[in-house]
Amino acid sequence: MNDKTKHSASDTKLVTSGRHADQHAGAVNPPVFRASTILHPDLETLESKGQRYTYGRRGTPTTDAFAEAMTALEGGAGTVLLPSGLAAVTTAILALTASGDHILLTESCYGPTRAFCHGLLRRFGVDFTIFDPLIGADIEKLIRPDTKLIFLESPGSLTFDVQDVPAIASIARARGIKTALDNTWATPLYFKPLAHGVDVSIHAATKYISGHSDCLLGTITANAATWDAVLDTHGRLGMSVSGDDAYLGQRGLRSLSPRLQRHRETAEKLIAWLAQRPEVSRILYPAHPRDPGYALWQRDFTGATGLFGLELVPAPKAALSAFFRGFSLFGIGWSWGGYESLIVPAHAHRENQPGNGERVRISAGFEAPEDLIADLARAFDRFNAARPKA
Repeated sequence: MNDKTKHSASDTKLVTSGRHADQHAGAVNPPVFRASTILHPDLETLESKGQRYTYGRRGTPTTDAFAEAMTALEGGAGTVLLPSGLAAVTTAILALTASGDHILLTESCYGPTRAFCHGLLRRFGVDFTIFDPLIGADIEKLIRPDTKLIFLESPGSLTFDVQDVPAIASIARARGIKTALDNTWATPLYFKPLAHGVDVSIHAATKYISGHSDCLLGTITANAATWDAVLDTHGRLGMSVSGDDAYLGQRGLRSLSPRLQRHRETAEKLIAWLAQRPEVSRILYPAHPRDPGYALWQRDFTGATGLFGLELVPAPKAALSAFFRGFSLFGIGWSWGGYESLIVPAHAHRENQPGNGERVRISAGFEAPEDLIADLARAFDRFNAARPKA
């Protein structure tokens, strides 16, 4: 692994941030507060909002614990919690735009992010332009007088393109344009968007942060320049999470570092085997030396996770169906980052991206790598049996 995977300060923050045992009878973990109504001692306190907690939607000690930890890890001014990763994306965009504005949106973004911009956002009078994620500093040519936000996702969770985030953020800042980045693949452990000039970092904490496929959760961490707008929009939209889900998020955070190491170890063993298979024409993984994004990954990231893609050689639909029919260990489902391995088709070719075979995305879990390889070998047997004979 890259030497930069030695990130002791962040490892310590993962374990210690947001914990206040002295406030909770010495308990290591903050307790779960299931609260809607918060009582006030008198009318003056109620009317002046003179206490930290006023209503469950505005926070509890449980949500504060997780938000405080995320803020420490991201190096931001504050963090808000939301009921899903998509809610975090849409709330961040709404916080940083208004009717008549224009957005630059990376082509590699999460599909529902693009759907939100095509639908609801345009109804609100916000226009957008999709750009090639590899554009780098040339993004300046796409900026319009009404451009207010550049939305990034690096790497893309289906295409795995790595963007030159510092170059784009530098240009945006010089032009007074805000930037937001979906940081779910790298987690706050392996990439620090705010330290690279980005204004807002977004996570689908459903994925690696919670890590157990048992809750839906999103986070937005903002710098000082955007925090008030994010906090205000979050509150006005009524976006809130239960104490139980916030607890699951902060619990998952504590073990994030060793879990990500295991995810990566398994992914790399699978990739080494897959790279030798004649049915695989290309591996999509930023930490792979032959990946086009490897140089940027090596420069900007401190580690890699267990989500990757591969491109199969051209084959009929029946062969792809046969490939997916009969897995005993890999689950077929639209998520990733849990302890279990998942596999799905990845229909996300970019316009200028090479390749014409079907793509597959794998989330490497904690099963024994040799068992996962055996499961994939059987899938390739089915794939080959359904292909036309030469």
